[in-house]
Amino acid sequence: MNAVTGAAAAAPAGQDSPPFRFYDNRQKYLAFVNTCNEKSAVARRAAVELAQVEPVPPAIRLFDAGMGDATVLSRLMRTTHHLHPTVPMLVVAKEISLEDVRLGLEKMPDRFFEHPATVLVVTNLNYAEAPRLMPRDTQQAAALSWREVRLTGNTSHEYAEQIEELGPALTYGWQTRPSTKTGNPVFVRPSVLVIYREDHKFLLDGVIPKPGRIFESYDFILASQPWRARMSAEFKAQRVLAPLVRSLVPGGRLLAIQSCGNDPGLELIRHLWPGENPFQVDRHQLLAALKNELGREARDYSLAPLPDDKAVFRYDMHTLPSEIGDRIGTSTLFAAWNAAIYVNQIEDERLDAVVQSGAYLDATQAVLQKHGGLWFNDESFVVKRRKV
Repeated sequence: MNAVTGAAAAAPAGQDSPPFRFYDNRQKYLAFVNTCNEKSAVARRAAVELAQVEPVPPAIRLFDAGMGDATVLSRLMRTTHHLHPTVPMLVVAKEISLEDVRLGLEKMPDRFFEHPATVLVVTNLNYAEAPRLMPRDTQQAAALSWREVRLTGNTSHEYAEQIEELGPALTYGWQTRPSTKTGNPVFVRPSVLVIYREDHKFLLDGVIPKPGRIFESYDFILASQPWRARMSAEFKAQRVLAPLVRSLVPGGRLLAIQSCGNDPGLELIRHLWPGENPFQVDRHQLLAALKNELGREARDYSLAPLPDDKAVFRYDMHTLPSEIGDRIGTSTLFAAWNAAIYVNQIEDERLDAVVQSGAYLDATQAVLQKHGGLWFNDESFVVKRRKV
């Protein structure tokens, strides 16, 4: 789940400034990432699909539809190296958050060292444009900031230093402003950053994207938590899923993952907001909406939903056995509460009353003691493009 995905909450009447969205709170995001193991669970699930991909020359091509801090992406790249240690790898990642791009790039020096035939591309373009690395609007295309970085040396230390020096360039390329309509961050200028090793430039010539050359064909696409849960199935299919699946090569796979509730996390939320149901669009509805959006193209894809035993998986909040007892430490309660409101996408505007009353601490302790911890459920589905 990424810190800057999703749609905005509605602004209070008469308020001119854009609304503040729960996903924009860096502290909540980082606390969730570091106290729950969703990232590793998603990476394990993605590895199952990646193992079924059969790459063809000149490279295996991966697209991450929301890089976040690249915890999942870096694991996915390790898996790809394990499966195809000598195959060139093109990795394209969409991310609009400057801080996430910085955190993500910090994880990449070791990837370039272990798998030297790697081309990493990061872009802030939207879902319809990111796979092709080119805005559709002619004015935005003309304003595209395209930066190519060739790493020199032969140690991960040298690569890390060169990536760290990109700070000013990232600040320039990943400037954002809030949308006056939704509060969503939108880029000031469209940007693409391409990184690869100088000593592999000749080998990777047919893999490295070039500005102005439309590229749009991927063996594997990961779309993990790419939308606001409460958005309609039609919106998600039109704005996110359809552009992504159209970017698959024949035989390519898209793995989509979203929260689905029916877990102690949602139980905690319903202690305070009875009847709360943030996950109203399940995988069956999403696939039906995608089929409708694709129209006649749907015949080119396998769109069957997975059964529950294969689609739903669990991840947990990290706790020690000694932390859950008659009395639970404040830090554990805060971590559990933060994870619950983050996963269930409760906006800040709704939190004041329960926080001021202290009711959230009692509810959190009750759920932790009842279940001996806290866990959440995600559901997944796979779209496969049929081979011609």
